[in-house]
Amino acid sequence: MTSDKKTILSGMRPTGKLHLGHLVGALENWVALQDTYANYHLIADYHALTTNLDSSGLYQNSLDMVIDWLAAGIDPSKSPIFRQSQIKEHTELHLILSMLITAARLERNPAVKDQVRELHIQNVSYGHLGYPVLQAADILLYRGDLVPVGEDQVPHVEISREIARRFNAQYGKVFPEPEPKLTKFARLPGLDGIDRKMSKSGGNTILLSDPPDEIQRKMRTAITDPQKVRKNDPGHPEVCLVYTFHQKFNADDTSAIERDCRSGALGCVECKKRIAGKIGEVLAPFREARAHYDAHPGDVKEVLADGEKRARVRARETMEAVRGAMKLG
Repeated sequence: MTSDKKTILSGMRPTGKLHLGHLVGALENWVALQDTYANYHLIADYHALTTNLDSSGLYQNSLDMVIDWLAAGIDPSKSPIFRQSQIKEHTELHLILSMLITAARLERNPAVKDQVRELHIQNVSYGHLGYPVLQAADILLYRGDLVPVGEDQVPHVEISREIARRFNAQYGKVFPEPEPKLTKFARLPGLDGIDRKMSKSGGNTILLSDPPDEIQRKMRTAITDPQKVRKNDPGHPEVCLVYTFHQKFNADDTSAIERDCRSGALGCVECKKRIAGKIGEVLAPFREARAHYDAHPGDVKEVLADGEKRARVRARETMEAVRGAMKLG
């Protein structure tokens, strides 16, 4: 990666195999950006502990997630892939940055409030409240210029920008102020409703690794236009999540789908069958690539080892600059 490229830090919590929402909201964007930017891809295993203290499955979940990243087209020779927990500088910078923001500011963060509500968390831990500060450390440690995120993560990036400004004003310019980089299709609805995003916790996903028959089975459960009860009833594609899937995965046929839905010529069962088949076709190369990495787990572990080695170099350079600016020696 050349030094004149802008740097991108992007990552995910290791929850195991990924779903269509991850593909649409992140992976497609990551793949498209890796030739233009200097990308770093973070496995946020410390972040996973903010909402689930059980760490027994983190390593295997990380491997499963990395396999999906690679199968989707992430090139580890261009974009180092690494675990947050294996780069000790993340925690060191997190500690320093935590001095630069008030508890009141963190309590106002809407993203954490939404997460607490969605996961029905009764008592917010110190670590969960400070999650955006650790995220700021993740971004700033690699001096990220851009952060590809969904719209729900923009408040976290704004906190990172505030912390970078505060550090630079207090100690001297070390960090860029990272900008959020939204994707066109930032969110994909879950199968249970157009207003709910696809998520494992919601149980409304299609996994990238699902075979065609499983995609068909899951799509049959998808919620459609409540006013279209029978096949010949006129439909309203704008309120139907299945049409949203057509817009993303079957764009060439959306005009005909919309026309036939509105006229009543196309029933919901057939509409679901068509898009499930199309999704299966789109994911066929992914499944083939994934099968290769499933059969060669040593290759995946080598990708992690190499990515972590390269990430440490960047992280150490940043912390030397931080300590120098702070006169810590």
